[in-house]
Amino acid sequence: MLSLLLSFLLWILPAGRVAPHPLGSVDPCKIYGSVYLETDPNRANNCFAVVYIEPEQAFADLLVFNETNKLFADKAGLWCPSENREFADYTLFVTADRSRADFAIHYTKVRSFAGCKQ
Repeated sequence: MLSLLLSFLLWILPAGRVAPHPLGSVDPCKIYGSVYLETDPNRANNCFAVVYIEPEQAFADLLVFNETNKLFADKAGLWCPSENREFADYTLFVTADRSRADFAIHYTKVRSFAGCKQ
């Protein structure tokens, strides 16, 4: 009977729900590897952080270089875009409102420029 009750609770509770974090508490310098960028607002609750894609390099918190191989995305700012959110190391929600983002990124074409701006 207890196992039936536990199974029922696992069925009705949402899977993968993460407690919301305070705005600005995410360290963008620790994000690397495969990254999935979510654009659907209905799935934003299951994302690790909210990110804004900054058009100007000077105002970004993190410079990102897109790697083609996940094995080379081993430092901050080196991201390998993932096509599937289940296989990504990080799932980030992309917002168009800068004030709602945890941090801002800017894509760079030079690998050595990638990383945190400190």
